[in-house]
Amino acid sequence: MSSTSFVLKPNDRSPPLNVVGIRINVLVSDTDSQSQRITLQTGEEGVGPPPHCHDWDESFYVIRGQLVFTCAGQTSVCEAGTLVHVPAGTVHAFSFGPGGGEMLEVTGAGSRAIEMFRALDREIPPGPVDVEKTIQVANGYGLISRR
Repeated sequence: MSSTSFVLKPNDRSPPLNVVGIRINVLVSDTDSQSQRITLQTGEEGVGPPPHCHDWDESFYVIRGQLVFTCAGQTSVCEAGTLVHVPAGTVHAFSFGPGGGEMLEVTGAGSRAIEMFRALDREIPPGPVDVEKTIQVANGYGLISRR
């Protein structure tokens, strides 16, 4: 598959995914581009994944609100306009700050993030999170939990 240019208007997007309380809109998927994947993620205060790592690079750009990122043991409070880059294999976590927030996530070639998000949306129902099942599903897509 070769990448081609495209325009994605708001009505062209698939419905957002619900991944353990984070609303994820897929903007560029594995079927759109070989080199990158882009999602728009929105969450309420306190929502976010536990410490984990995977074998793809990941960058986040905070659009609205505040996010607390922990990367390689260092925690930073990130306001709108902040870019966070996480190299492959780096243990990281984040949570949305007071009032919630919104960010773009960009992953590079080899990322299985969107496939994992789709599986989590499909297999983990809304409500209290079944942590063990969530970890089991995510591990199938290359995520390694570091609880």
